[in-house]
Amino acid sequence: MTGRAGRRPRVLVVDDSAVVRGLVARWVEADDRLDLAGTCADGEQGVRKAGELQPDLVVLDVEMPRMDGLTALPLILKAAPRARVIMASTLTLKGGEVTMRALSLGAADYAPKPEAGRVAGAEGYRVELLQKLVALAGIQGSGPAREVAAAVRPAPRPFTVSNKVELLLIGSSTGGPQALREVASALPRDTRQPVVIVQHMPKLFTAILAEHLSKVGLPASEAIDGEVLKAGHVYIAPGDNHLTLRGAPGAFTAHLDQSAPVNFCRPAVDPMFSSAAAIAGRNCLAVVLTGMGHDGREGVRKIREAGGRIIAQDQATSVVWGMPGAVAEAGLADQILPLSDIGPTIARHLKGQM
Repeated sequence: MTGRAGRRPRVLVVDDSAVVRGLVARWVEADDRLDLAGTCADGEQGVRKAGELQPDLVVLDVEMPRMDGLTALPLILKAAPRARVIMASTLTLKGGEVTMRALSLGAADYAPKPEAGRVAGAEGYRVELLQKLVALAGIQGSGPAREVAAAVRPAPRPFTVSNKVELLLIGSSTGGPQALREVASALPRDTRQPVVIVQHMPKLFTAILAEHLSKVGLPASEAIDGEVLKAGHVYIAPGDNHLTLRGAPGAFTAHLDQSAPVNFCRPAVDPMFSSAAAIAGRNCLAVVLTGMGHDGREGVRKIREAGGRIIAQDQATSVVWGMPGAVAEAGLADQILPLSDIGPTIARHLKGQM
């Protein structure tokens, strides 16, 4: 989505705080990749303006009077079906829970915002919000060049009994929580391998993600430093911590650290994939789902060189085809699949049927 009729994508800002609303509006106006469609002070206005203006992108506050963001979200999506919605939520337990619910209701992404009185100096929020708006608009990491590159696939590789999957690894970012729910719900309840996930998320949010995944599939929790990974359990890298793996099949252990961000992220996918390549090699199955940037590509390269298997989500079903696109373009994916096929395909790999 690069805006209709070749124009710049138009952004509608819905927030009850005049300070936040004004700042976000100015940030959008100052970015020559975007246009400001309008601003609204509550959800009711947001629904009405979405119908009138048909914006490409909506920044929707979670907590507002008259009609909150969670109530307004499905109404906005109905009024402007082509719009991508970013939820602006606070870094609190309540904010994280509401954000997860919003993502399940159709929000494309979220941007953790500081309290209203601290937004003026929130450069990090400005950068993240604009990056996500631009990525969701398809301005970066989209277009014909990527579609052509996605068709370039490596030659099929034979897998033997020595390639038995001992470890399932998943990396995701923008659009990831929704994709992870679909994949997790398709994993066999008798899965005998540990499942390790790195999703780009802040503190609190990853614990809530684990709770939500537990409700649709295998038991899930944030990884704990030094714990031995159990078969049939999902481990998620806690926000603000890299997760790496040590040990050997049957005795893999999780290790957390707060070393420098990788690919501007912490947690990052590359450290997890790279560490798994070193200890499990050809017995790894690595999956790269929707997300901005190229995090995971270099770790995937190491897993592939060690003989492991790689699945990347396709462009058509990715919210942002950055991470899986980078893997596909580099010729590293054994399979490039729509989201609906990924869970069942993983299940066959885990059962030794592929």
